[in-house]
Amino acid sequence: MTQTSVATTVASTAVVLTGAERRKIGGLAERLARTGPAETDDLDWIRAVRDASAELPQRLLAGLRSFRHDAGPDGVLLVRNLPVHPADGAPLPPTPSHAGSVERTATTAAAVITAAMLQLGEVIAFRNEKSGAIVQNVVPVPGQERQQSNAGSELLEMHVENAFHDNRPDYIGLLCVREDPSGEARLCTASIRRALPLLSSRARSVLSEARFLTEAPPSFEGRAGAAPAHAILPGAAEDPDVLVDFHATHPLDGEAREAMTELRDAFIRTTSALAVVPGDLAIVDNRLAVHGRSPFVPRYDGTDRWLHRVYASLDNRRNRPLRHTAGAVLD
Repeated sequence: MTQTSVATTVASTAVVLTGAERRKIGGLAERLARTGPAETDDLDWIRAVRDASAELPQRLLAGLRSFRHDAGPDGVLLVRNLPVHPADGAPLPPTPSHAGSVERTATTAAAVITAAMLQLGEVIAFRNEKSGAIVQNVVPVPGQERQQSNAGSELLEMHVENAFHDNRPDYIGLLCVREDPSGEARLCTASIRRALPLLSSRARSVLSEARFLTEAPPSFEGRAGAAPAHAILPGAAEDPDVLVDFHATHPLDGEAREAMTELRDAFIRTTSALAVVPGDLAIVDNRLAVHGRSPFVPRYDGTDRWLHRVYASLDNRRNRPLRHTAGAVLD
């Protein structure tokens, strides 16, 4: 995929909040930011956010519930006009620029994304990724420009989040706190529901077989090697899931390589790209859609693109063996 191969579009499923709805969410988020212990990783705070999330505007709740039921042809829900600034008008701090950046202290933006994601499932994190933080920062980091991770700024290949992991998240939430000042960065997404009709019958067959290996990404510290061989298109033949990372997934034979190339081309032809602005929350169904990012040039002056990222899982019983003391962090 190249930067010029996609057009700037808005997800077909979008909820644009009114001013009144935005103010209601802002008041809720401010209350949560002051709710003790006001630490985003604390289970008591997460419990408070879960309870309060039922107070989100009815139209947003309905949109989230509908998306959970069926993510639609694009596998992406875009919520616009969410509050990210403190109600007291205080300016945002500079965009972080260090590796492993996370949000440990509750803020308006952290409360907003956590509340929304808790209406889709249970928020989770991974101990080997970003030190197990629930609310993570997606920011460019000096010296990591070429890394295929959230810290890079060159082309980020399309991928399913944590494709190598048996308990990868079902949903990825990305809330824009500060937009890219250059206007170059685009969140790119593509759904297998859009790409599937473009594939040959043979490619579909090959992609549904366990003929591929996926390695852990660089962001998973101390995690090496690949998961067992898997299919890229598991599930129902007429409406499969997708499990691929075009940087870290490797075909095991020539025919598998050709099928994977065909899939990549189909995704390129059906990719949507969005220049997110503050208050935009893009939720990606991690079973149906891949996502990536177009290249951009960071400034490293405190004004760079800044997203919050939160994962949600539909089934906390499935991952319970990996969550010590029934917490939210998976080992």
